[in-house]
Order: sequence, then C-alpha cells, then structure tokens
Amino acid sequence: MYIYGKNILKEIIETRYPVKHIFFSSSKTERGSLKEIVEDVANLGYSYSFSPNEVLEKMALTSKHQGIVIDIGNDFKYENLDIIEGKEKLFLVILDQIQDPHNFGAIVRTSVAAGVDAIIIPKDNAVEVTPVVIKVSSGQIFKIPIIKVTNLSNTIETLKKKNVWVYGADVEGKPYYEIDWQGNICLVFGNEGNGIRKNVKNHCDELVSIPMFNNVESLNVSVSAGIILFEAKKQRTFNKQL
Repeated sequence: MYIYGKNILKEIIETRYPVKHIFFSSSKTERGSLKEIVEDVANLGYSYSFSPNEVLEKMALTSKHQGIVIDIGNDFKYENLDIIEGKEKLFLVILDQIQDPHNFGAIVRTSVAAGVDAIIIPKDNAVEVTPVVIKVSSGQIFKIPIIKVTNLSNTIETLKKKNVWVYGADVEGKPYYEIDWQGNICLVFGNEGNGIRKNVKNHCDELVSIPMFNNVESLNVSVSAGIILFEAKKQRTFNKQL
C-alpha cells in the first residue's frame, strides 16, 4: 500500500510506525527541501532510497506527492482488543459499517484530536484503512489504535464486562449535552445511510442524539462524531457538565 506526502511521513516518524520502504524524489529541486526529513528517516533506521519523480508518480497515482512516497506493506497494522487492557477512564469509538473512506478518515482525525483511546471497526462490510483514509486523517491514524473485530455485538458485551458504558448515536436518543460523559465510555456511530444496525443498537446501554432544527433530519456521520466527541472531551477535561 502506497501513501505519500510530508505530513504523513512526519506522523510516521513521530509514532515510529513500521513501514516497508520510503521513496524520496531524486530531483535536485526537491532534494534540498527534503534534506532534514531524510536525515530523520536515516537516523531511525528506516529503509529508503531515491527515485525519479516519474516513478513516484506511478506509485502515488498523483504528481502531488511532495517528493515522498511510503510503502507501508500490504496491510495496515490493526490491533486487537487486548491493547486497551489496564487503561483507566477509557474513551472509545465504534464505527458500525462505515462505507465512505473520507468519513472514516475524518472521524479518525477528530478522534485523535479529542483524545480517544482507540477506534473499533468490524471485519466485514465496512471500509478498511486505505490510502484515502490515511490521507484524509492527515496521518493522524498512526497515532491511534484501530481495532478490527469479527462481531461488534460481542465486542460491546466484552466492553460492558470491563465496566465500559456504551452509547449509540441515534435520532431517538437523549440529547448529547444531557449525558454525563465521565468514566469508561464508548460511542457507537452508524452507517451513513442506515445508522447503527438494530442488533448492535440493542446492545448499547443508552442512545444519544443531536437535536435538529429547521427540519434537518440528520448530519454527516463525521460531523456528528465531532460534535458528540468534543462534548464528551469537554466534560471529561473539566469533570462536569457545563
């Protein structure tokens, strides 16, 4: 899987995310501006080389690669649920069959900004981590564990046994600003067209909503996630509902 760009490589360097190989432009014009980041890559022991811009364009499928293309291997490095063991005041997100990579990437970026500990996605019928997702997240996806599970309903029940209170975002729920977002919490956001599936919704402890005006029925899922996650973050930071 090929991804590209300076900001994405900077996030990879910051998080020490393992990659297969890094290709830098051999163009004299770009090589000077890449000197510092090449040194960082070399100092950290990453495998790298220099290639003509035409080669980078074929890998990145764009000329806007900024002189950097990264081969992260065949698959993104997913985590399992064990990674949250021992953490206190868990702040989790579950995405139920999100289909649009732009929505996934935007939610990842928002989740990192809001201090979410991990994002959980289903193995089937959902968008995976792709170059588009990574690009839209501005490389923030390397800062947060993405946990892939076989069954979301079973995962929710496992979380409940760990004293995690699970909230589902749904139009029939209680206004999000009336919720006490303290303690171990998990927020479930549903598919762009159908919302949270009924069987998953039935396993949630409580449903929450964003009140709408002017006959607007719904918001884009990434917008909804941003609104609710930052309300939760505000309360968890100041330890009270404001």
